[in-house]
Amino acid sequence: MSISMNDSSKSNIKNENDVSICDVLKTDTSEIIKKLESQVPSVFQNYSNLYNEYLHMFDDLFGTCYVSEKEFFDKLNIDPIILKQIKTNSESMKKSYLEFIDMNKKYWDEYFKMRISAVKSFDNLMHVMMESYAKTLSQFNKPLN
Repeated sequence: MSISMNDSSKSNIKNENDVSICDVLKTDTSEIIKKLESQVPSVFQNYSNLYNEYLHMFDDLFGTCYVSEKEFFDKLNIDPIILKQIKTNSESMKKSYLEFIDMNKKYWDEYFKMRISAVKSFDNLMHVMMESYAKTLSQFNKPLN
């Protein structure tokens, strides 16, 4: 017994068989990229949450240290000149850290701008190369037609 197919079934089979390499690669690559893009906010939020917990832990640690050691240090009767020097040293270190944080932020801002620019330049190069490639292929196909 033979099974006959109607014309629409035949055209569906033909369309499924007319898959190009470029379509497959573009579709699959796009799906992977979209999946990665969807993960970015979650990854950054999780990193931010973790970082905030570290910062709060250190803030609490030094707060607890302050409460438990204040009485101890007060009983030592440390010379006010030494305390003033400790304060000066601490402010100097704090200033250095704050400047480092600002410089680090500027560095990463510029780094990402440079990387984005490089990706865009490469993308433009690839477009030009693909146009040339397509023109070359069409030249090879002319004698075949």
